[in-house]
Amino acid sequence: MLALTLLVIHIAAGSVALLTALAALVTAKGGAIHVRAGRVYAIGMTLIFLTAVPLAILGADVFLLLIAFFSFYLIFAGWRFARNRSRRPQPVDWVAVAIMGLTGLAMWGYAVALALSSSGQWVTMLAFGSIAVALSVADGLFFNQGRSGRRRPAPYLRIQRHLTNMMAGTIATVTAVMVVNVSMDPVWVPWLLPTVVITPLIVWWNVRTARQARPSAGSG
Repeated sequence: MLALTLLVIHIAAGSVALLTALAALVTAKGGAIHVRAGRVYAIGMTLIFLTAVPLAILGADVFLLLIAFFSFYLIFAGWRFARNRSRRPQPVDWVAVAIMGLTGLAMWGYAVALALSSSGQWVTMLAFGSIAVALSVADGLFFNQGRSGRRRPAPYLRIQRHLTNMMAGTIATVTAVMVVNVSMDPVWVPWLLPTVVITPLIVWWNVRTARQARPSAGSG
């Protein structure tokens, strides 16, 4: 009964997260609708995390447990970058970065275990682990630059980190929908296809943000 209740909440939160993610993507960045959709999306993703962890534990599913921590960091970090206009890191930011890095390392370790057991999902774990480590390093470098006593990172860099993490969170949401509804061979294809398709959009948005902000990059 507990598992069923958690699953219902999980699915409902996922549906809300998917719809609000799309709303945030197609509305003007920084506008009222974008901000409100982003808030609801963050709440939805938080509920997904809070239900995914006990579901993974109840099912003894290490794979989904790691994915839950991985996905939640993306939204949490994206929200923090949106809120932290001072660009100075707080202790919670360092803790989150450390957890993400450890999650990435755990994914690499679990990828080895899956490969040894002949599970094709080792590819998914290896790829997501690499993304987790890369994002934790990138976010950590941003926070290190913003430490007290140092010149703060340019404002547009904060926006880039916000966009990167939130878009990566959107990939996680789309991936969840895809793996539930689409069956492909090899088994890792539906897990990685959204990442392959949407990542170029993240790169394009980062480049666009940098170009628009270059004239004022030194301010703030």
